[in-house]
Amino acid sequence: MSSYTLIVVSLGYLGALFAIAYWAERRSRRGKSTADNPYIYSLSLAVYCTAWTFYGSVGRASAGGLAFLPTFIGPAITIPLWWVVLRKIIRISKVQRITSLADFISARYGKSTTIGMMVTLICVLSLLPYISLQLKAISNSFAILSEHRIYASLPQNDIALYITVVLSLFTILFGTRKVEATEHHEGLVTVIAFESVVKLTAFLAVGLFVTYGVFGGFSDIFNRALDTPALSRQLTIDPEGGYTDWFWQNILAALTILFLPRLFQIAVVENVNEDHLRKAIWVFPLYLLLINLFVLPIAFSGSLLFGGHVDADNYVLAIPLHFEKGTLAVLTYLGGFSAATGMIIVETTALSVMISNNLVMPLLLKVPVWKERTLDSTGSFLINIRRSAIVLLLLLAYLYYKNIAGNNSLVSTGLISFVGIAQFAPMMIGGLFWKQGNRAGAMAGLIAGTLTWFYTLVIPSVVTAGLLPDRILMSGPLGIQWLHPYSLLGMKGLQPEAHSLFWSLMVNVFLYVWGAFRFKKSVIEHSQATLFTEVFYYSEKSRNAAIWRGKALITDIQSLLRAFLGKSRTERLLQNYAAKHQLNSRSHYADPEIVAYAEQLLAGAVGAASARLMVASVSKEEKISIEEVVGILKQSQELMAVNRELKKTSEKLRLATADLSRANELLRMADKKKDEFITTVTHEIRTPLTSIRALSEIIHDHPGMDPGERQHFLDTIIRESERLSRLINQVLDLEKIEAGLNVSEFRLCSAERIIDEAIDSVRQLAVDKKIRLEVNNKVKLPDFPGDHDRLVQALINLVSNSLKFCEPGTGEVQVEAFQRDGFVLLSVRDNGIGIEDNFKDRIFDKFYQISRQDLGKPPGSGVGLAITRKIIELHRGEIPVESRPDMGTVFTVKLPVDYQE
Repeated sequence: MSSYTLIVVSLGYLGALFAIAYWAERRSRRGKSTADNPYIYSLSLAVYCTAWTFYGSVGRASAGGLAFLPTFIGPAITIPLWWVVLRKIIRISKVQRITSLADFISARYGKSTTIGMMVTLICVLSLLPYISLQLKAISNSFAILSEHRIYASLPQNDIALYITVVLSLFTILFGTRKVEATEHHEGLVTVIAFESVVKLTAFLAVGLFVTYGVFGGFSDIFNRALDTPALSRQLTIDPEGGYTDWFWQNILAALTILFLPRLFQIAVVENVNEDHLRKAIWVFPLYLLLINLFVLPIAFSGSLLFGGHVDADNYVLAIPLHFEKGTLAVLTYLGGFSAATGMIIVETTALSVMISNNLVMPLLLKVPVWKERTLDSTGSFLINIRRSAIVLLLLLAYLYYKNIAGNNSLVSTGLISFVGIAQFAPMMIGGLFWKQGNRAGAMAGLIAGTLTWFYTLVIPSVVTAGLLPDRILMSGPLGIQWLHPYSLLGMKGLQPEAHSLFWSLMVNVFLYVWGAFRFKKSVIEHSQATLFTEVFYYSEKSRNAAIWRGKALITDIQSLLRAFLGKSRTERLLQNYAAKHQLNSRSHYADPEIVAYAEQLLAGAVGAASARLMVASVSKEEKISIEEVVGILKQSQELMAVNRELKKTSEKLRLATADLSRANELLRMADKKKDEFITTVTHEIRTPLTSIRALSEIIHDHPGMDPGERQHFLDTIIRESERLSRLINQVLDLEKIEAGLNVSEFRLCSAERIIDEAIDSVRQLAVDKKIRLEVNNKVKLPDFPGDHDRLVQALINLVSNSLKFCEPGTGEVQVEAFQRDGFVLLSVRDNGIGIEDNFKDRIFDKFYQISRQDLGKPPGSGVGLAITRKIIELHRGEIPVESRPDMGTVFTVKLPVDYQE
């Protein structure tokens, strides 16, 4: 492919990125956010995977085998902790309107401009080599694809310069369009998510081609590698120092993933919903797994195919070219192009905000003349600073690439940057969870750690580039061996990156802790430490804890805000805030809460430290003691606690109201059932009473009645009296059981005896109706605790009920006993009329009886089954029913064998 064709392809791809970003921005303006999607958020986090991942991992694997893994294992191990750590960072950033990593750190340590400047300078110093690494990757891949020079050394052509210019334009258009850095860049995030898909697709395509197109699968590649001594050694970890290096490299990757400015920009500043983290916690590690799946196969394949005559960093692109797979080669080029450009765009955007807010603005705010002349146009001036910073950063990265980075591998350059960024870890982690951490300790640790990193890693890379004498790496500076950058104080056996990380973090942490105990915090440090470490106690929607006392004209506050937010928006925001919190917006002087709110608004544009300087420039602040600060914070916290308690009480009242409503409904239903019960009992009692009275009157009025007829009437009176007595006894028994007044005598019971007594009681009824009554009790059952008489009564009720609903002459009732799963089961089966599904729950209600038009109302009181269920429940048993209309019914009594009363 010619250079011109490849330039067209590259520009066409960048044009597609412009179109995607423009589409996302327009969609956002219509209220349809593309970035407000957990998968887009998760994919955008893959900006972590740069050209280092796409090309450098293969180069690292070719030289060190499994040594490439810690860069991805470290983050994968710590990602589950994001819900604790990253979620807290996001919440703090939203509440404090944090704009960048430098702004976060400076805000935590008393809104210190000095710390903000230091962090910004260290980030620029650390990441310029990393940005240059991306330019190197683009330049090399362009030269390989356009000139097919996979074996010869690659010229450092000026394609990187052209890419620098184009990327500057793209970043300016979609990364610096708004003054408020806290506002989301929908187009930028969407483009990064798209590029993440492109680079993953390209890498997987190359991996599949190499593994299954060139070789016979994973087993084939690894078997050939095992047969090659040089490659077989790459599949193991060197026990002498290898495990130590692995440990420190995992620590390095785990620490830096959260503190890289580009990751902070995407994961924190661009986050629109904390809950997106839930999805990212598993999607992002899955992405890391997939993009590393074919690293070793590609690395081993390149070594087997080219025998060391091709730079291992170029294997990913060289293999498709070697087999003349032009389409795959172009896709691979675009994958690496995506990996590099995504990093450059986001990194330079984040760094430009840090430079403008933490370097330029604090310096300019100290010049009164500048402030007086440019206050009204500060917003546009700030945007121009950021745009200039982007251009300057990319030009410096290009110069670094031309003069230094060309002599180092992609991975070595990336690791140098990682160790530099790791210096923020103590002050970040300590600032999140340790109130004692202060500005003095943070500055001391950061300075010492950075100097150690610079001495043990950056200077050696400059020596390698030929810009410093070689004797520094041969015998140490001034011939002092124990000052050797790679074996400081005589420590040997570690890789340079692990060695540098150990020493730099050790001095960093030591001085951070020492400074925390040695120096006292200022008022603003104390308040910020509390607000950061206890951020979840303070709602984003709560009123500002106004840790400020003094005088500021409301007109001056408005003038500051107008320079960044415009006149109408400023007035609207201040009026809404004053109305919401019942503040006096017409006062000549600004309320302290208004001042604190204005400072937060300014922080979203110029950073916390610069915002504090700007507010201080138009106000006269009075000193406030730490005790007063603590009191204010406690009062705010107490108010929030009261609000939480009020919410809890309100919720309890709501639940209590719902419970009362349910209880009232139950009472209403109980009252209705009571009325039905009285009506039914009255009716049931009236029937035998009427019969008894009528027959008694007949006998009384006719003394000369035929003796046979008299005896018939007397038998009927006795039978009705027994019926009445039985009904009254049943009702009394049922009410006693329901009221808990029933005294049951539990002892060991025999299922056989219960069945025999119950059958003897109802056998004559079966004979009278000509119904076959059978007992199937062939298995010896264990005795179980229970009330014998009550259980006999329950079984009599069930068998009587079955006999009642069977056809005379053809009816059959079977009683069976068996044991299952620790229960004794007594089953009563009949072939009667059955029960419909919607009546199965009602048959156990008091006085409820199933009636059919063809059968009429069945005999009985309708209390028997209700009593039966209560008796079984007293024994902690169950009585399930199986039935279908005209197919009979099965009642099964389940009684626990080991139940104790």
